[in-house]
Amino acid sequence: MLTSLRKIVLEFSQDSELDSALNRIVSQVKKVMRTDCCSIYLADHQKQQFVLMATDGLAQESLGQTTLGFSEGLVGLVAQREEPLNIANARQHPHFLHAPEVKEDKLNAFLGTPIIHQRKVLGVISIQQETARYFTETEEAFLVTLAAQIATAMANAEATDILGKQQGNSQWVSSIKGVAGSAGVAMAPIFVIQPNIDLSVVTLKGTEDIVFEQKRFVDAVKATRADFEQMTTKLANTIADSSLDIFDMYKQLLDNANLGKEVSEKIALGWTAESALKLIIDGYVVQFEDLDDDYLRERASDIKDLGNRVLYNLKASNTKTHAVPEAFILVAEDVTAALVAEYQHLGLKGIVSLQGSNNSHAAILARSLAVPAVMGISRIPLGKIDQEMCIIDGYSGELFVAPNDALINEYEHLIAEETALTAKVKEVEALPAETPDGKSIEILLNAGLSSGFENSKNIGVAGIGLYRTEIPFMNKNCFPSEVEQTTLYQQVLHAFPNQVVTMRTLDVGGDKALPYFPIVEDNPFLGWRGIRITLDHPEIFLLQVRAMIRANAHCGNLEIMLPMISSIAEVDEAIRLINQAYYELSSEIEMTNDKVLPKPKVGIMLEVPSVIFQLGELAQKVDFFSVGSNDLTQYLLAVDRNNARVAGLYNSYHPSVLRALSMIAQESNRFMIPLSLCGELASEPAGALLLLAMGYDKISMNSHNVARIIWVIRHVEFKTAKAILSKVLTFSDAQQVIDYLNEQLEQLNLGGFVRAGM
Repeated sequence: MLTSLRKIVLEFSQDSELDSALNRIVSQVKKVMRTDCCSIYLADHQKQQFVLMATDGLAQESLGQTTLGFSEGLVGLVAQREEPLNIANARQHPHFLHAPEVKEDKLNAFLGTPIIHQRKVLGVISIQQETARYFTETEEAFLVTLAAQIATAMANAEATDILGKQQGNSQWVSSIKGVAGSAGVAMAPIFVIQPNIDLSVVTLKGTEDIVFEQKRFVDAVKATRADFEQMTTKLANTIADSSLDIFDMYKQLLDNANLGKEVSEKIALGWTAESALKLIIDGYVVQFEDLDDDYLRERASDIKDLGNRVLYNLKASNTKTHAVPEAFILVAEDVTAALVAEYQHLGLKGIVSLQGSNNSHAAILARSLAVPAVMGISRIPLGKIDQEMCIIDGYSGELFVAPNDALINEYEHLIAEETALTAKVKEVEALPAETPDGKSIEILLNAGLSSGFENSKNIGVAGIGLYRTEIPFMNKNCFPSEVEQTTLYQQVLHAFPNQVVTMRTLDVGGDKALPYFPIVEDNPFLGWRGIRITLDHPEIFLLQVRAMIRANAHCGNLEIMLPMISSIAEVDEAIRLINQAYYELSSEIEMTNDKVLPKPKVGIMLEVPSVIFQLGELAQKVDFFSVGSNDLTQYLLAVDRNNARVAGLYNSYHPSVLRALSMIAQESNRFMIPLSLCGELASEPAGALLLLAMGYDKISMNSHNVARIIWVIRHVEFKTAKAILSKVLTFSDAQQVIDYLNEQLEQLNLGGFVRAGM
């Protein structure tokens, strides 16, 4: 029976059409279980009813016609109870509902079980038999196991069949769920990109004209490099953070010392330029995709994109051009950073990628551009949805294809509110974040490697609260030297004179890895990451800290922050190394006017729950605390926020998270140590108000969130924020918190920020 089960599930998941998949499965189950009937009812959540969609044993003319309310009949009872129902004589059961059109008068025994995916009942599968008997435990176990295994495939089938409404069927699924990649809401026609040029279809061919092929490849590389230069130029005036460095990585890969050299070597062996390119790119893709690390697997996408762009320029004359609409949602199997950059100035309103996560370069770039994005969405037929009107919700990670009028009206209202508010908040972006009754909080910037800080200095920030130093490490083929790091850090420190710049020491591992320093672990988020790596490799840590202190010699605005701290011992060892680097440099660097080398303040990130219970001891050793709310939430709730299966459980408004944050603020105040927070919660209006009320001194966020947070703080009195916090801390459920915050924001005439705050 196990073999039969595997065969049924495999064939169901491989079928591209929902109707045929359902018809096949009921016939297979009926045969394997030797029953007289097998049927599947699917849930139409809009109409609150089940629809008979497939059967082998009931009247075929009833398919798509017979419906049962969510509380009607035995099918409704199975769904309500969310457990199997095994009845010897169904017709005698009080919940039995007679439906003459299905012609089940001769059937007595009934066994039904719900099909559930991520706590949502998708449907009910049932078997029936003329003989009045209870089905055996083995039969019941088989049907339950089958339902559980096809649930995920059924959810994907929902996505595949999302256009059922326009084909004349009931649109029983209202949205397709993915992972929120970039906040925001957008509505526009879908513009599907299916590259005509793809290395996967290149046929390997040899050549005798090696010189000619080498020239073709060199020309293609030059053209590709020019493409990236053009993309960077177009984006330079829009983005003021590290996202543009993605294209620097692409250009470095094209250098003779990297992929370019390897392709040239293949051509020299007698392959055409296209064939050589395919051989090298495919080799790297296989290596990356075979790794367990999420970040490295994302890099396989970048390598493929780069290869296809070089191939595009090799075959430029044969490339079919796309007619780009005035406004559109970009949808592709794999939306890359290069695609986002290429289309962002042509009417791009949002992006949907079937592959990828909120850790991908495309998602990073989308956030920098404030373009809504949904990543890692369920498999959908790209050919069928091109030009269809759609809505994407970058807050919830949902895609709505062919939405009805009611949904369009709802989202039009939300989009109009966001547009109006964006214009309104721009008026206060250069003003201090101070409540009407005089309570202020500093707004800082989250940033990475960038030479374009000039735009950020004019948006009301008091400095940089989190500078991610791992970005230059990721864009290299080896660890950067002390000189290279010093130059980069000087650019940042000089860009914010007289303002604090908090640099986090190298924080890799988990969802971030270095291509030249791979870390393969079963559970990377609980593994070798952050300070654990750099303390194990003091040569890396000392080099970086030396570069920071050297860069700060004539600036004096540097603070050093240690990530992923979980014990006092880690702090002691890190401070010992920082002191070592400082005293070494004190004898190396000549200061003018009898000045001494500035010694930076040192703080720690509060991300691991263990440190919450040692704040008093830690306060005696460091100069400041900074809460990394994203990781702290992840660890408190034991939820991987990048995992679509449990992403719904990740919630910064969980009472335990809010109470932990409040306790941290109280303890920090008691020990008189400065406290900041960098994480998504700080960039949400409701979250910022709660942090203000808790007593956080500073909050740090991406540049495009600064203005609206300042605006909200300037429109809510501190005493009101304190009252809201007091009530919030009494709730025991995250949804209660969210509902209450929504209500309060509405009463404060900040309703347009509700979705932005959640």
